[in-house]
Amino acid sequence: MKSISPNLNIMIKACEKAGKILIRDFGEIENLQVSKKGPRDFVTNADKKVENILIKELSKKKFSVISEEIGVKFSNDKNNLWIIDPIDGTTNFLHGIPHFCISIAYIYKEEIISGVIFDPIKNEIFYAEKNSGAFFNNQRIRVSKKNNIDECLFGSNIHCGKNIDLNLRVSGSAALDLAYVASGRLDGYFQKKLNIWDIAAGILIVSEAGGLISPIDVKNHKNHKIIASSEIIFKDLSSLLTNF
Repeated sequence: MKSISPNLNIMIKACEKAGKILIRDFGEIENLQVSKKGPRDFVTNADKKVENILIKELSKKKFSVISEEIGVKFSNDKNNLWIIDPIDGTTNFLHGIPHFCISIAYIYKEEIISGVIFDPIKNEIFYAEKNSGAFFNNQRIRVSKKNNIDECLFGSNIHCGKNIDLNLRVSGSAALDLAYVASGRLDGYFQKKLNIWDIAAGILIVSEAGGLISPIDVKNHKNHKIIASSEIIFKDLSSLLTNF
């Protein structure tokens, strides 16, 4: 593995440990107890177990935590912050669709420093550290080089208007969509009403892979709007999405 920081090493090991639980529970999906927490959004026993494992592993550093399930948990160190999504793609998980991931970001003084996105089913890990590049299973990755939007594939579930015809795919996981933009599998991604734990890790990974991201305020935890793509098509894509 490329030389990485101690913090990123902790993040990766936490993902790998929690991923084993996800794989096991995914194989027993019919036995999971589910409680509704909002429209199209569910909490599972797996969500809670994974979150507990991640927090336990990450607590080797006494940082504050923001997680989808527990909300904000401040320590004495508010400058250092873990942002956790135990299962991004919960609806896929519950329906037996093998497309979901664990997402962790490390923020220092409101700047994203490290990010990890781990797909335990495919055993695919995407990670990045600020100013150190982005990696997929230890191989350097870059965003797509396509320059014709008509030939591009985008992740989104947003109808862009009758005069805009983009090739769209809805995957059910914002974090994996961003990881796929970083690795060139998708050419871009745009979405509304996202939470910071959905996108924090992916924002850094796309950026370190040479992509551009519309600005976000990491102090705001909810209701983010994002556009991500290569620099080549970012301006044209943003122009098409003026009413987005």
